[in-house]
Amino acid sequence: MKKTYYKEVKDYYDEDSTNFENRYWDNQTLQRIRSSFRKESIGLITKSVLEIGYGPGLDVIFFAETLPEIAVYGIDISQGMHDWASEQAQKKGLTNVQLTVGSVEHIEEKFIGQQFDHIYVYFGALNTVEDISIVQDYLKKCLKPNGTMVLTFVNKWYMMAIIKPLIKFKFKESKRRLNKVWGGYSPNKFLASKCYSSSEIKKHFNQFSIEKKRGYSILYPAWYENHITVKYPKLTNFLWKCDKMLQKTPFWNFGEYTLYVMRNK
Repeated sequence: MKKTYYKEVKDYYDEDSTNFENRYWDNQTLQRIRSSFRKESIGLITKSVLEIGYGPGLDVIFFAETLPEIAVYGIDISQGMHDWASEQAQKKGLTNVQLTVGSVEHIEEKFIGQQFDHIYVYFGALNTVEDISIVQDYLKKCLKPNGTMVLTFVNKWYMMAIIKPLIKFKFKESKRRLNKVWGGYSPNKFLASKCYSSSEIKKHFNQFSIEKKRGYSILYPAWYENHITVKYPKLTNFLWKCDKMLQKTPFWNFGEYTLYVMRNK
């Protein structure tokens, strides 16, 4: 691994750690998407669960409170996010949460001898790993036989992110996700990150069986378009339903995020 790669990712999220959670509670679009992600995981969790990229700890806290009988683990590259999430878990008196700092390559050394029943990654944390082609080797080692995963990715082929800039003649912006390096959402800050297509995910996680695929924000607004949700709630409710109907068509793969339910072979 390049020493500078994860430092760039860490610095980016360290800067975001102090106000990340507050921005979430102000974003109805983000809350709805996150709730749907959780529903995919909750029926698959039995005794132990690992979150990769826990950020401010919203999901580790949710699962620890909802399922107090399970052990909840988390790993995140950002020390700032770790400090924030740990403080929130302590305030709630949660004793079934164990959080650490590191990337996916560090799971085995951070949680020695631990195997998990379920692993989840929400909102594309694996888009910031240095080499996606080796990730499944690390996940394979720490996932129990027949264990499950819910992995989400920022999608390379998000059509709205291509079409909308083209209409405005912003050609450079329209192909950002198609570049070898994406750079993240911010127009002002660079995030070492890449976007992936469904064929790339299938290739890089071929040691797991894919049991379900789902696309998010095909027509429904992306999380950063919450102003549309606020202004047109009836329309966006309709678009959410449209997205559900599109899951059985090739259009499932044209959303902002793609979600995969995977099982250890």
